[in-house]
Amino acid sequence: MILFIKHVDIEGPETLGAFFVKQGFELAVIDLHRGQKLSANLDGIDAVVSLGGPMNVYEEAEHPFLKDEDIFLKKVLRSNIPFLGICLGAQLLAKASGGKVVRSPKPEIGWFNVDLTADGLRDPLFKGLPMTMEVYQWHGDMAVIPAGGVHLASSQACPVQAFRVGRNAYGLQFHAEITDKSIDEWSQDYAPEKQGERQVMQARYKVVEKDFVRYGEMLCRNFLTVMQSDKL
Repeated sequence: MILFIKHVDIEGPETLGAFFVKQGFELAVIDLHRGQKLSANLDGIDAVVSLGGPMNVYEEAEHPFLKDEDIFLKKVLRSNIPFLGICLGAQLLAKASGGKVVRSPKPEIGWFNVDLTADGLRDPLFKGLPMTMEVYQWHGDMAVIPAGGVHLASSQACPVQAFRVGRNAYGLQFHAEITDKSIDEWSQDYAPEKQGERQVMQARYKVVEKDFVRYGEMLCRNFLTVMQSDKL
């Protein structure tokens, strides 16, 4: 079973969920913003994926579920369950593993290139992927890699785009799971006053869609390999 953690309605498993369903996995989705609770029982969980959201990791007073998730992720890490954090999920991984989260030097909204580091090029999560990829972003914060973590990717505006903690816990600041539907929904909810930018982002999606979808599937397949290698 793959456990997906949601923090807001409009940021869900999307293409990640579709991939794992095709691979025969059962999905469990916990909607924290709807009051659903994370179980203390980790039995039967093959991997955990923590998704994005508009809140910040340090806003626990406004969003108490963030504190509960921090406790849960620490248990996931101690149990060596494969983990993938996306955007907010990556920042929560950094916090749970002893790092911190700060404002990104520049916010990123839209399509940007990320560059793999030397360690990223060698890491199994990015096997077969190009050194530079155009990906989708929507964030103002970024993780600071915790002690012992491995820096895997960066961008001009945000130096920490991907990192690994231990052998099987990954944080991605960028989004590999989105579709054109995501761009519409996020734009309407997060920036309704910037509909011109939405049109630009949608137009770019049509240009990069083929490569973007291929890269996303490769990331999924590589993460599945990480999951399977942990069982050997």
